[in-house]
Amino acid sequence: MTRRFKTIALAAATATLALSACGSKPADLDQTGASPTLPAQNETLVPPMKIARPAGWDGALPTVPAGYRITALATDLKIPRQMLVLPNGDILVAEGKGGHAPKLRPKDVIAGYIKGLGNTGVKGGDRITLLRDADGDGRAEVRTVLIDGLDAPYGLALVGSDLYVANQGALLRFPYRDGVTGIATPGQEVTRLPSRINHHWTKSLAASADGSKLYVGIGSNSNVGERGMEVEEDRAVIWEIDRISGAHRVLASGIRNPTALAIEPRTNALWSVVNERDELGPRLVPDYLTSVRPGGFYGWPYSYWGRNADPRVHPQRPDMIAKAMVPDYGLGSHVAALGLSFTTGAGMGGAFTEGAFIGEHGSWNRQDLAGYKVVWVPFSAGRPNGKPRDFVTGFIGPDGHARGRPVGVAFDARTGTLLIADDLSNTVWRVAPAAATR
Repeated sequence: MTRRFKTIALAAATATLALSACGSKPADLDQTGASPTLPAQNETLVPPMKIARPAGWDGALPTVPAGYRITALATDLKIPRQMLVLPNGDILVAEGKGGHAPKLRPKDVIAGYIKGLGNTGVKGGDRITLLRDADGDGRAEVRTVLIDGLDAPYGLALVGSDLYVANQGALLRFPYRDGVTGIATPGQEVTRLPSRINHHWTKSLAASADGSKLYVGIGSNSNVGERGMEVEEDRAVIWEIDRISGAHRVLASGIRNPTALAIEPRTNALWSVVNERDELGPRLVPDYLTSVRPGGFYGWPYSYWGRNADPRVHPQRPDMIAKAMVPDYGLGSHVAALGLSFTTGAGMGGAFTEGAFIGEHGSWNRQDLAGYKVVWVPFSAGRPNGKPRDFVTGFIGPDGHARGRPVGVAFDARTGTLLIADDLSNTVWRVAPAAATR
């Protein structure tokens, strides 16, 4: 960052913090559920910015509902992102950090500086770590590097004896054997993944219910196409990939940043959480949870939440806006949903039986902090049914500083527990019913 841009960034940060300290913030709006309230657009030269600075847990724990307990399954990881529970109960954790897109505008530099204040100082591991909690006490007694030397791994999937890892630039296949704690065999490339510029570098991954297809979420290369649409080829899409041949097709498009994918177990439908665009105001645009309809177009960059046109995009494309689908469920603006996992069987009991857990990494471009928690979205017959409910909170301490930031979440059906990757404190948390011993 040049001295000039750093000065601008510091000035913007100071102004934002001063605005927050004065208690000035937009009126609260219900931006969750099937019909979120959408305010008027409010584009500004420099968007309001505030991020919770890291503070560490200092012996504290995240807050969970009565009847549940939380433990640190593993600490001192290297930027844990997404997780996968293996059939024998071992847990895989993808660790890494990608990106490195050029910042073309002063506001990009400012945003990058502000967001950087809320990140860990640890270097990404570029590896897959295996955790084993054989005695079920909520603390892993075995921890090994299963696969090393990767390139910003993120999405994980297992089909039979094939383990799939989505690097930022390629989908790889590794041989897996039950109980193995290290894989030295080089990964076989299934297909290359778009990684030119890589503004949104994460590549989410899920396998179809029958295992024949793999789905990869590929984020846009910009906020709303300001880098030119030529760099958006095969971006803001979800690919469907033949697991054997590697051949792919675009399953859905106009889906700005599909950060996590999961199969809803009662219908076998593919769902995604999606991070929407910035700089239209602190209450626009809601991030969302949606079923992924084959051939669906979700609006990016031309419109949001269906047919609400984005005036910043040139040329305007009313023909594309007319095709835009309305997402299924709003999560709130700028909560940065990065994790998605559905329950199966009896779930976690009580009010948390049928539905989805969502990890919300937390906002940076609104005066009041949003996200920084794990929420529960209740489902009925494979569809959302009710408002989201906080499940794990306390990631923001009483002083307003961030103790942690949730990313991936994974429901472990064998034990009825929930795993949460926290990439600020570099911890994997485990939530279990208080009475559970295993």
